[in-house]
Amino acid sequence: MLNCNGRPLDLSVPVVMGILNVTPDSFSDGGRYIDLDTATAAARRMAEDGAAIIDIGGESTRPGAEPVSAQEEMDRVLPVIEALREQLELPLSIDTSKPEVMTEAVRAGAGMINDVNALRAPGAVEAASALSVPVCLMHMQGEPRTMQQAPRYTDVVAEVKAFLRQRIRQCEAAGIPRQHILVDPGFGFGKTLEHNLALLRGLSGFCDLGAGVLVGLSRKSMLGMLTGREAHERLAASIAAAVLAVERGAVVVRVHDVAETADALAVVNALIGNQL
Repeated sequence: MLNCNGRPLDLSVPVVMGILNVTPDSFSDGGRYIDLDTATAAARRMAEDGAAIIDIGGESTRPGAEPVSAQEEMDRVLPVIEALREQLELPLSIDTSKPEVMTEAVRAGAGMINDVNALRAPGAVEAASALSVPVCLMHMQGEPRTMQQAPRYTDVVAEVKAFLRQRIRQCEAAGIPRQHILVDPGFGFGKTLEHNLALLRGLSGFCDLGAGVLVGLSRKSMLGMLTGREAHERLAASIAAAVLAVERGAVVVRVHDVAETADALAVVNALIGNQL
């Protein structure tokens, strides 16, 4: 059980994290939820549909994305977090790499930090430690603007795992307890299709790190490469990927299509002996 700023997140069975991007340029839903009322209504639907936590992001991390200032990011996410803290009982997560955004988001009511940069920005690990909320550390080769230009690995599973192990140690050294840490191999972040498939095949090995495994495969370009479908047409592929990830040990699946994924996980949990 994770304590997310006073709100519990039970990971005794795999759960769904709903994606709420309040950005104009995210790869799948950019521009859909930039209005406060629209964003909060979408989050309420996710909660009704079975999300255990909502992940709120104010800066796109799609390949080629341009960075935004901390102030602009806060202007996007803080009103949404403040409103949802009042409207929902479930935990909220802030998807950011900036320590100042982390700090203000947690003050506004967020209960988890989801960082695609694994708390490597100056001051980030110290800020996360001071905030005393769970964190998710993701692997990314390069940075969003250039990460897909020519990603290379000798052994992608071993290298990503070694990176996450090192980041866990850095977090523990800064005072973040192991039980407050999740890890994410970073599907699509500086990886080719072959790299992504290797990570999914070897996902169970990441459980050896002693931290819960979170995966984000929903609507990713790897699924488009496999199916030939556009982002909004990848529901079936996204559900298949989520089910495979959970069977391999993932405890959180970060998705756009909450209701459908929650139904799929209900079946998986019944079959693997978990009780909802």
